[in-house]
Amino acid sequence: MTNLTSLFTHFYFTRVLRHPVLTLLLVTLFTGFFAYHAPDFRLDASADSLVLENDTALDYYRSIRARYGSDDFLIITYNPEQDLFDEATLSDLHQLREDLRGIERVESVISILDVPLIQSPPVSLRQLSHEIPTLESPRTDKTLARKEFLNSPMYRNLIISEDLKTTALQVNFSRDENWHRLLKQRDELRELRLNSSLTSTQQTQLEAVSYEFEQYSAQLQDQLKQDISTVRGIMDKYRDAAELHLGGVPMIASDSIDFIRHDLNTFGFAVVAFLMLILGITFRKPRWIILPMLTCLTTGLITVGFLGLVDWPVTVVSSNFISLLLIITLSLNVHLIVRYRELHERAPDATQFELLSETIRSKFVPCSYTAITTIVAFGSLLFSGIRPVIDFGWMMSIGIVIAFVLVFTLFPATLMFLTPGKVANANNWTDCITAFLARLIQVYGRGLLTIATILALLSVLGISLLSVENRFIDYFKDDTEIYRGMALIDRQLGGTTPLDVIIDAPAEFFAQEDDKTFEDEYELRAEQSAGITATSYWFNTFQLQQVFKVHDYLDGLSETGKVLSLTTAMRMLQQIDQQVAADDFLLAVFYKKLPPEMKNILFKPYLSKDGNQLRFAIRVFESDPSLQREALLEKIRTDLSSRFDIKPDQIHLSGMLVLYNNMLQSLFRSQILTIGVVFLAVLIMFAILFRNARMAVVALIPNIFAALLMLGLMGWLRIPLDMMTITIAAIIIGIAVDDTIHYIHRFSEEFRLDQDYWSAVKRSHASIGRAMYYTTITITLGFSILALSNFIPTIYFGLLTGFAMLIALLADLTLLPLLLVIFKPIREIKVRMRLQ
Repeated sequence: MTNLTSLFTHFYFTRVLRHPVLTLLLVTLFTGFFAYHAPDFRLDASADSLVLENDTALDYYRSIRARYGSDDFLIITYNPEQDLFDEATLSDLHQLREDLRGIERVESVISILDVPLIQSPPVSLRQLSHEIPTLESPRTDKTLARKEFLNSPMYRNLIISEDLKTTALQVNFSRDENWHRLLKQRDELRELRLNSSLTSTQQTQLEAVSYEFEQYSAQLQDQLKQDISTVRGIMDKYRDAAELHLGGVPMIASDSIDFIRHDLNTFGFAVVAFLMLILGITFRKPRWIILPMLTCLTTGLITVGFLGLVDWPVTVVSSNFISLLLIITLSLNVHLIVRYRELHERAPDATQFELLSETIRSKFVPCSYTAITTIVAFGSLLFSGIRPVIDFGWMMSIGIVIAFVLVFTLFPATLMFLTPGKVANANNWTDCITAFLARLIQVYGRGLLTIATILALLSVLGISLLSVENRFIDYFKDDTEIYRGMALIDRQLGGTTPLDVIIDAPAEFFAQEDDKTFEDEYELRAEQSAGITATSYWFNTFQLQQVFKVHDYLDGLSETGKVLSLTTAMRMLQQIDQQVAADDFLLAVFYKKLPPEMKNILFKPYLSKDGNQLRFAIRVFESDPSLQREALLEKIRTDLSSRFDIKPDQIHLSGMLVLYNNMLQSLFRSQILTIGVVFLAVLIMFAILFRNARMAVVALIPNIFAALLMLGLMGWLRIPLDMMTITIAAIIIGIAVDDTIHYIHRFSEEFRLDQDYWSAVKRSHASIGRAMYYTTITITLGFSILALSNFIPTIYFGLLTGFAMLIALLADLTLLPLLLVIFKPIREIKVRMRLQ
């Protein structure tokens, strides 16, 4: 380290401090290059960014969507002021539907005006084959239609509420075949790479198709955003006569990014302004406001430009990386400022070059180690196995490197153009606080250790209460449109979150089909003439009874809202002929004579073409506060197997609920893994830095304590782990490690003066403790402004990050010095970070 420090000092003398103009010119060119690419920075609003990339359930989900239809649609709720079946209301609804159909990418719009009505008045199968009546048909009786909608097993709680006051329009977008083609090509090459090494040609193909897919996906996201904006514009024209809300998976994903983008733009500037105010109150000089913020903003600009250059999109998980980068960059700046002011106070007549040289010389080693250990902390996220979390780890690691370089180039080079000025008066109130903590741990050391032990035990108990179960609706405040829309769909239109229960025919059935032989041509023709009821495992009078029971079971679960399946279709047909399910021949005739439009509505979404696979389309109540996704899925699997004698290999659960649940469960597993990895990595870093096992363990204990306390608090407050709060552990460890290294570095210097532990503690608190205090208070107060956001994860991020910094500060100003005094590891350490 001595050689490294000497080389770095020489570099500073000859390049940065002696030639500040050249340094600033290079920084400006570097910044300008990446600023040019900053407009290419983008947020990933796709629903796929909310799920596990390598989740096998994702592949199955896509195959089911391709077979039975996509859930890539919007839901518009329509609650008119007048009666829903009033002529004026229906005319208004008709015009709304036509306007929506006029959007280029909209394939169809389904409303109460479009669905088949078979009891308004009752129609026969023959009549259906000639004309499918709807609410707009001339001969439709609206009084009977009202009754049919109220009693329909398919329409009630799906497109119309039970009180007949609210209806829904389903806006279906066209399937983009080019996107699916690129996705298939990319995934096939990725799978090939997992199983074997790719040839150079295949690797080139993978890179090319991946780039094309990402570019095309970005275009589709922009187009979807425009389409949603167009839909909202159309809805606005009809709000005078009705209350309208928008829902659906594409809207939720897109709006989440809009919330984040709004927070980045609005609160980003607000946080910067607030931080500048606090820096002004703390240091009382314009230079200590402008220079730190200039360094922070330049770091953010270069990092954003880099992400835009390499086309690396930011997701919901990594959206706060700029805020965290601001924290880390500001922390490095504050440590340099406090050291500079301390040296200036000691040597009022020193030149600017002398002050900066000594500041850099004394702070380079601890700052470099804090940067490395912080990178290690965020690098632990690479082991999470979750692509958005892994990307967040990489982004933070790259950003910290950029921040470190700028803090030791832009900051001192700019400062060289200023004179030292008058000696700044120390903040007595800050010295009083740090001195109080030093006296407190000296007098009440045993009591503090006892309190820390109790808090650690309570934190472990709190961690046992941590859960990944959270409702997506809780990401938004209850006065936002997205919350109100989701709540309305949940309450009145049968639930929000899609869940598919897929049941295959047993393997023995397919084996029998393969072995089957026909003794003569007559037997073959007889089976063919019997139609699908003879070849299908499920679509016959015997198995339909089992299908009915499964449907009723799923419909009876408290967590489920609307359930659609083959049962729904059969109960609709029974309104035409009550005996349709009593005889296979009659059932086959009915199926054969049904118009294609009716088959597409009643059978295609719930029964495979060969009749050997069932799909139960379920909507789950997202607003249910007692919703436990993992428990619900396990209950369905277990009950279908035990109560209905369906083998486990026949049962498949799919849909966004399954994918999101897999993400949540993976978050919990990855949290345990990443915490273990980061503690091990930090312990190794401490061992390398201090070259002493006892000191490494002592330094690690406050960091473990801070992490335990933070996670334990989340458990006690029932704050669930989600895609944003999972990063809190890495954040607090990264911050606490920085303070730990700075404090131990300064403590070792102070201890060498008189070999007195308590005197070293008091002097360390009065010097480095002041920098730690300034950094923590500034950032905590600055990020508290995020509590004003409408996006709950942003609120959690701001408050938890601020609280994490307070915990880290208290741990390093109380527990750490107390452990240094008790275990006395300094005696065993040879000076490794000596000033030259």
